[in-house]
Amino acid sequence: MVNIAVLGYGTVGSGVVEVINTNPECINLRAGDEINIKYVLDLREFPGSPIENILVHDFDTIIKDDTVSIVVEVMGGVEPAYTFVKQSLLAGKHVCTSNKELVAKHGPELLTIAREKNINFLFEASVGGGIPIIRPLTSSLTADEIIEISGILNGTTNYILSKMTDEGWDFDKALEKAQALGYAERNPEADIEGYDACRKIAILSSLAFNDNVDFEDIYTEGISSITAMDVAYAKKLDMAIKLLASSKKEDDNFYAMVAPFLVNESNPLHAVNGVFNGIFVKGNVIGDIMFYGSGAGKLPTASAVVSDVVDCVKHINTNISIIWSSKKLPLTNIDEAVFRYFVRIEGRKANRLKDVTDAFGSIEEVVELEGAPDEFGVITDLTSEKNFKERAKKLDGIISRIRIK
Repeated sequence: MVNIAVLGYGTVGSGVVEVINTNPECINLRAGDEINIKYVLDLREFPGSPIENILVHDFDTIIKDDTVSIVVEVMGGVEPAYTFVKQSLLAGKHVCTSNKELVAKHGPELLTIAREKNINFLFEASVGGGIPIIRPLTSSLTADEIIEISGILNGTTNYILSKMTDEGWDFDKALEKAQALGYAERNPEADIEGYDACRKIAILSSLAFNDNVDFEDIYTEGISSITAMDVAYAKKLDMAIKLLASSKKEDDNFYAMVAPFLVNESNPLHAVNGVFNGIFVKGNVIGDIMFYGSGAGKLPTASAVVSDVVDCVKHINTNISIIWSSKKLPLTNIDEAVFRYFVRIEGRKANRLKDVTDAFGSIEEVVELEGAPDEFGVITDLTSEKNFKERAKKLDGIISRIRIK
């Protein structure tokens, strides 16, 4: 029997308990041993719940119990999660976590401790919810040099943008509905401003490129400025607006960013809607592969956590090699990245098109919407971020701009 302790009995923590209690036979068979939840740590009381008799309020109870082999951290946030996880690893206990904030900030350090102690620090559920992506990057794709990762990594923003597209809602209405359904927090800033996706692409990029990508170095834009009119133009262009988190290696340069993009119908990410996530990985040998599934939610995320628990049981005396150096990977300034842009401009096309071409040079397409006679849109040629900013200064009346994938 292998004893585990679950830190936190919120959405994911209760899901971990539910998954283990729902599928004990197949889980134990795949683990090669019986998994027993000995403790659940939480400050609250849960009378009448399945964990009533194993609930503890003091972490010392867990850290001092030598019979606990695996600690599952699903509390969220950096503290006290970091302190508890580090103490667990130093005490020789394996750790599985869904905490992307913790992993993005302290991943290399915690992996180093686990390696030195010949135990494991696993975090499959920290990116993509129930989608297996960490394990493929660290084991299945080790024959490839990863060139690019790009995807929809936040289900909340994808739900909001999907509702704006499919139902014609404005941003505020879609956000309110997401909050009512539990997809968005009362304070949704981490989701809608792109910070959640930023931490996730930092984790994936660090694993793909081996050195540490600091999430604080990643250029990040959210979706709070996207309007119903932006969405209307996207539909006219047979495109969809998606919040994409991406990183890319070009020669010796590494780029990483989070921002809204226009995605055309030929791109499979165009069809990733609702709270689902989709992640593209490009390798120099395998080419393009895509991972798709539930990017959040109680049971999908809990399933990924339990898969890590099973892996720890199977490797109870062995460290699973995960390469993530503490050496910082310098990112190339996003000003050097090259995109096409969709730009909305005040005024009538007949009166302003010459101003636009004088500023941007040649343009690929001009777009007008019925019901919006006092503005129009253009698609620019490929140009660097720096050049676009310089050209945009020459043109008055720019309403918005969105990059095109």
